[in-house]
Amino acid sequence: MFTNVRQQLRTTLEEITEAGLLKPERVLSTPQNSQVSVAGREVLNFCANNYLGLADEPEVVEAAKQALDRWGFGMASVRFICGTQEVHKELEGRLSDFLGMEDTVLYSSCFDANGGVFETLLDAQDAVISDALNHASIIDGIRLSKAQRLRYANRDMAELEARLKEASEARRRLIVTDGVFSMDGYLAPLREICDLADQYDAMVMVDDSHAVGFVGPTGRGTPELHGVTDRVDIVTGTLGKALGGASGGYVSARKEICDLLRQRSRPYLFSNSLAPVIASASLRILDLLESSNDARERLRANTARFRSEMTEAGFDILPGDHPIVPVMIGDAAEAGALAERLLDLGIYVIGFSYPVVPHGQARIRVQLSAAHSPQDVDRAVRAFIQARS
Repeated sequence: MFTNVRQQLRTTLEEITEAGLLKPERVLSTPQNSQVSVAGREVLNFCANNYLGLADEPEVVEAAKQALDRWGFGMASVRFICGTQEVHKELEGRLSDFLGMEDTVLYSSCFDANGGVFETLLDAQDAVISDALNHASIIDGIRLSKAQRLRYANRDMAELEARLKEASEARRRLIVTDGVFSMDGYLAPLREICDLADQYDAMVMVDDSHAVGFVGPTGRGTPELHGVTDRVDIVTGTLGKALGGASGGYVSARKEICDLLRQRSRPYLFSNSLAPVIASASLRILDLLESSNDARERLRANTARFRSEMTEAGFDILPGDHPIVPVMIGDAAEAGALAERLLDLGIYVIGFSYPVVPHGQARIRVQLSAAHSPQDVDRAVRAFIQARS
C-alpha cells in the first residue's frame, strides 16, 4: 500500500519545492541568542521570537539548573492524577497577577491552550466570531467546537458588528482575536472590540502570544496597552516567545472559565504537565520583567531604528511599531532567494510564503530582539541593501 502513497507524497513534495514553498529547517549548534551558529557559520539571528533576549539569559539558565535539582526533570503524569507540583500552582498565581486576570491554567503549549478553550465553553447553542487572520491554533480550536462559526475581515469593526448581529440568537457569543497578528505585526483594536462586546453581550478572548512581556507600559500585553484588561474575559499566551522561549502555554481568564477548563479541557486533561524546570524558570522571568524595564526599552529602540533605516532605504515594510517587521517581497521564490543571500551575508532570516501568508504576499519577517545591539541592527540593514542590489 505505501508504495503508491510514497510516490504520491514525493510528487507533492516536488510540487512544493518547485513552487519555492519548501521550508527547510536550519540546525543551530549554539544556544538561541542574537548571534547563532548555522552550518558552522556565525550569523546574526533576526528570525527568533526571543523578543527580550531571555532565551540564554544567565539568571534564567541558573534558575532552570536549580529547578532540576529541586523538582526533577518531568512529571510523567497529567495534572489531575499526580502531575501538579507547588511550582505549577505558584506560576499560575503569578501569571494571573501579572496579567490582571482571576485565574490561570497551564498547558503544554499555547497551541494546546487554544485547542482546549472552544470545545469546553461552546456548543451548538453558541457562536464564535473570529478574525480572519487569527493564528492556526485558534482556527483548529474552533473546528473542534460545535458552535456556529462566523468570521470577520482582519480588524474590520463594521464586519465584526454584522457578525455579532447574525449571532444574536446564540446562547453565548465569543469574539476571538490575536492581540498581535504574527505575520503583519498589526495590533487588534481591542478597545473597539470590547465596546462591541458590551453592546452585543459577547465575551472577548485574546491570544497575546506576540505581546506579553513587552507590549504595554509594563509589558502586560495588548489589553494593558489599550486599557481594557478588566474587559477581556480570556487571555491565552505562550512561555515560548518573550517569556524565555522554551515551551508551555496558558489560559488566563475568569475564575469560572478556568475551573471548567480544569474539568473538561481535553489538551489539559490528557497531556503531561508542563516540565517543572520550565515552570520554575518562568517564575524567575516574571521577577525580571517586574523589576526592570531595560530590556523592553532596548527592544523598542532597536525596533524604531530598524524600521526607520529600512524605510529610508526604500524597502516596502508594513507600518507599525511592533518588533515583527515584515519586509514585503511578493513572489515566494524571490523571498526565499533573498533569505539565502542574506544568510550568505551573515543575517539569518526566513522567507514566508503560502500557506503561511496569502499567495502573492511573500515576505521576509524580521524580528528584533533586546539582545541585538544598535550595530547589529545597522549591519542587518546594510545586508538587506547589498542583497537587494
